[in-house]
Amino acid sequence: MNFERIREKLNILADAAKYDVSCASSGSTRKNSKNGLGNSTGMGICHSYTEDGRCVSLLKILLTNYCIYDCAYCVTRKSNDVKRAAFKIQEVVDLTINFYRRNYIEGLFLSSGIFKNPDYTMERLIAVAKKLREEENFNGYIHLKSIPGASDELMYQAGLYADRLSVNIEVPTVSGLKLLAPDKKHEDFTKPMLKVKNELLRYKNERKIIKSTPKYAPAGQSTQMIVGATNETDKDVMYSATFYYKKYHMKRVYYSGYVPVAKDDRLPSIGSQVPMLRENRLYQTDWLLRFYGFAVNEILNNDYPNLDMDVDPKLSWALRNLHHFPVDINKADKHMLARVPGLGMLSVGKILKARQFRKLNWDHLKKMGVALNRAQYFLVCDSKSWEQRDLEAEQIKGMILQNSKGKFRKQYSQQLALFN
Repeated sequence: MNFERIREKLNILADAAKYDVSCASSGSTRKNSKNGLGNSTGMGICHSYTEDGRCVSLLKILLTNYCIYDCAYCVTRKSNDVKRAAFKIQEVVDLTINFYRRNYIEGLFLSSGIFKNPDYTMERLIAVAKKLREEENFNGYIHLKSIPGASDELMYQAGLYADRLSVNIEVPTVSGLKLLAPDKKHEDFTKPMLKVKNELLRYKNERKIIKSTPKYAPAGQSTQMIVGATNETDKDVMYSATFYYKKYHMKRVYYSGYVPVAKDDRLPSIGSQVPMLRENRLYQTDWLLRFYGFAVNEILNNDYPNLDMDVDPKLSWALRNLHHFPVDINKADKHMLARVPGLGMLSVGKILKARQFRKLNWDHLKKMGVALNRAQYFLVCDSKSWEQRDLEAEQIKGMILQNSKGKFRKQYSQQLALFN
């Protein structure tokens, strides 16, 4: 084996894979058996986080950065002047096993540029996973990227060996895809998604009858959208995400701010990178939609097509809907408590349990970990220490922002004191 050449390929293809952020590994329950290698149960060189917050490490690479397509936003597009490389199937298998044995990784995240055609590329990705499972008896986590345009048969095979499958929708809108990737069709992305969804449903139903039914993509499927490559609004992004969650039963939708790397009249100018804060606000909105009972049109609509960069989307919604507040902490139902800024779902659960035994006041809420610097403007409880309710939305927003700055300065001063 030419170790220098392998190292060179690894440098090229690991760097090319860094733009794909959809590599979470939560949800898989593949157990080790027959003295095999690895175990993805309770777990997932990129770092990702499981649903319960644990950090896992994955070897994150492309099989190749050669590509037959010329998507304007992609660093591996065929017209881009970059150094090209391609792994052999056995090279990826050997890298994964060797890295795992050295305790560098807990699994593999494998994507690829498209060379020859989608089916040929997908076959090679599957071959890597199949060798790891059947020849190396590897039971660690494997995430395979679904190649747009791949056949249903190949998508079925991929799910038998991978823990998670994902196909990146890339551009949130159909018009944006036509502009930046004219060689691709929207159905090239949605067809593999539909196949995976149907196979997951079939596995779930067959498993009820036949316990030995082979597992199919136990961690489900995910997708990723590039944000800011076109002039889409946050409303466009989140309406698309909601569609994919509902239509294709996505486990996660990831949002990746576009990083301008090439001059093109269709793209933002170099140096105009999407602010990290915009990504953060989209993820916060995603969380509210999935776990807090919000509908997307409550947060983003024609009147409010973009998220507020000053405050989080939950607080922004509350400030626009002050007629719903204040909420009585001792009487409000779970649905309304979840909409109070400063109350997370863990705190909501504590409140519902605690108020069965007594009326709650500000001290109780503080001990529960409620962020009173925000929540106090939207609550009443068994206390009279703060009951002013004649503030306007802008006044409340200003006071919260001022308190947040003061809190940050205090924390910074405390940290600085540790080094003096």
